[in-house]
Amino acid sequence: MTVDEGDVRTASEEGGPALSGGKRTHVVLPAYNEAASLPPLLSRLAEVALTGRLTAWVVDDGSSDGTAEVAATGVPGLEVRLVSHPVNLGLGQAVQSGLRAVLAEAGEGDVVVVMDADDTHDPTLIRVLEREIAAGADVVICSRFVAGGDDATAPALRRLLSRGAAVLFRRVLRVDGVRDFTSGFRAYRVSLLARAESHWGERLIEERGFACMVELLLKLRHCRPVVTEVPLTLRYDRKQGPSKIRIARTVGQYLKLLVRDRLSPAPYRVL
Repeated sequence: MTVDEGDVRTASEEGGPALSGGKRTHVVLPAYNEAASLPPLLSRLAEVALTGRLTAWVVDDGSSDGTAEVAATGVPGLEVRLVSHPVNLGLGQAVQSGLRAVLAEAGEGDVVVVMDADDTHDPTLIRVLEREIAAGADVVICSRFVAGGDDATAPALRRLLSRGAAVLFRRVLRVDGVRDFTSGFRAYRVSLLARAESHWGERLIEERGFACMVELLLKLRHCRPVVTEVPLTLRYDRKQGPSKIRIARTVGQYLKLLVRDRLSPAPYRVL
C-alpha cells in the first residue's frame, strides 16, 4: 500500500462543528473505477467541510479509469488524501487500507466515516453521524431499514439481497441496535477501531468482497460498542455505471462468514 497526499487545501470552518475541541472526521472512500462519480461526491464533501474539520481518504483499488488522478486533483475546500493499491484487491482490502491509513494519523477523539465512492450516499448525513458519536455511540449505521430510511431507487435484486441479509443476520447474530448489517455508510469512534486493530491487526478485515462490512461489525461487537442507526435514503439514481456487486458470490460470502463466525472462538480477553 502506498499513501500519496493529494491536493491538500484548508477548509473553512464557518458555523458550529458537530465535533468539539478540534476533533476531525476522516471519510474513507473505497473506490474502484469511480472517476465519473468522485468529482460530484468530493464537491458535496467540500460543502460539509465548511462546517467542521474533515479529511477525505480516497482508496484507489487498482482502478483503470483515472480514479487516482481525480482524487489527486481534489476539489477546492477539501483536504484529500490518496491511498493506492497497484492492483484490484477487493472492497474488503480497500476498507482495511483506508482504516489503517487513518488510524496512523487520527487523534483518539476523531471519527471515521466509511461511505461508498459512487455518490449514492448523502454526505450531509456526516453531521448527523458525528452528533450520534458525540452523544455516546461508538458505531453509527446509516440504515435503510429504520423509519425514514429508503432504498427505492436501487435495483430489485439488490434490494432483495439487502433485505434477505438483514433478516438472516438479525435472527442469527442478534447484535443489539443493528437492523441494517450490510450498509456501507457508517461512522466509527477512532478509539474503538484502535482497540480492535490492536487485537486483530491485519486480520481485522479478511473478507475481500461486500461481506467485509458485516465481518467488521461482528469483530467490533467483541469490544461491546454502543451501536445506533440513523435513516438513510439511498440515492442509487446518482450512480454512474453498473453495480460492482455479484449477487451469487456475495450470498456465498455471507454464508461463509456466518459459518466462520460460529466456529471462531471469541477473543480470550476483553477488548
